[in-house]
Amino acid sequence: MVAVAAAFGSWSLLLPVVPLAVLSADGSSALAGATTGIFMAATVVTQIFTPAALRRIGYTPVMTFAAFMLGVPAIGYIFSMEPAPVLLVSALRGIGFGALTVAESALIAELVPARFLGKASGMLGVYIGLSQMLFLPTGLALGAKFGYDLVYLIGAGIALIAALMCLRIPRIKAAAKAAPQPLEGAAAEPQAEVPTWKLVLIPALAVTSLSMTFGAVSSFLPAAVIELDPALGAALAGIILSLTGGSAMVFRYLSGVISDRRGIPGTTMIPAQISGFIGVVLIAATIYQGWSVWLLVLGAIMFGGGFGMVQNEALLSMFFRLPRSRVSEASAMWNISYDAGTGLGSFILGIVVAALAYSGAFAAGAAVIAFGIVLTVADRIVGKYRITEFNNTRARLRQVPVARKAVQSFRQVGKRKPELFDEKPQH
Repeated sequence: MVAVAAAFGSWSLLLPVVPLAVLSADGSSALAGATTGIFMAATVVTQIFTPAALRRIGYTPVMTFAAFMLGVPAIGYIFSMEPAPVLLVSALRGIGFGALTVAESALIAELVPARFLGKASGMLGVYIGLSQMLFLPTGLALGAKFGYDLVYLIGAGIALIAALMCLRIPRIKAAAKAAPQPLEGAAAEPQAEVPTWKLVLIPALAVTSLSMTFGAVSSFLPAAVIELDPALGAALAGIILSLTGGSAMVFRYLSGVISDRRGIPGTTMIPAQISGFIGVVLIAATIYQGWSVWLLVLGAIMFGGGFGMVQNEALLSMFFRLPRSRVSEASAMWNISYDAGTGLGSFILGIVVAALAYSGAFAAGAAVIAFGIVLTVADRIVGKYRITEFNNTRARLRQVPVARKAVQSFRQVGKRKPELFDEKPQH
């Protein structure tokens, strides 16, 4: 937890500072935006390859390298703000961020017993959220008072602390992919596996639908607050994003506690999506109608709480649906869904802002969340009959001709026993 909090502290410290530093050095706004864009592009590409690295190299070296790369290359910003070196340094830091985000969530699933996984994942969100709330404004304040070079050095130092803490992580590797074992006495032929995308698609889209809207909230809500109430909005503009992040942090942890108590994830998924939807609708309506700015605060808290719960529920659902040996893939898919959704939301809903103003952009974000709710409800219905590829009694019995005939006979005479043939999937 300390290693991850320090790494995210380094990232949060530099995130708003680098674009401002580019502009202060007479760089173009396109270059300032490109620093974040190439950072996220390198992040997503790295996330694709991180599960293989965790199997081959192990968590400790990957996370140590990732923490180092996330912050230490920022020293390069001191020497040049020309386009080529700035973009190169940003790409190197994106590599570190991509590897770290995948490894951290997967490591929790490797270390923590399954019955505590919800709470542990929620606590991970608490450490990350507190780090962001502390270091995002700190970087801007230090840069304004002491100059940006000091921020780069502090960011590099915090990243080194994270790297040293990573050395204390248990030296384990991600488990090799487990192949399904044939039934005893059955022909030794490969068993059909359910494609991974079928199992993780809906949780991934649930995260993406809210992270797209979060991209709009983080980019445009402060400006919308100021536009709605110039006097009060100036004071609330910076606070409202912190309230969104704080709400996400608290409710992410609560969803984990509920998941652990029930022994299965997904209980709060749909209510959380509905909360996020209502929050964004309230934001859009308040801006359109010119209502009190305090309703924007309420909407931001409702959206943040729903988003935090969906984050945890989606990650736990992926862990639950995939074998334990594939937690690194689950973590990678979750992070890609989150990061890609945030980037797409900022870009696409930014275009909507130009055409339909802030209220139109948030209304479009609400429509995206509503689509995600429909998919989750459909997945909940299909999930009652879902068969996964490992250790599922119903799926394995169907592979034996004698057993299949027995099932048909039971159905015909009305003596079929649901507890025998409709056993819930084991993961």
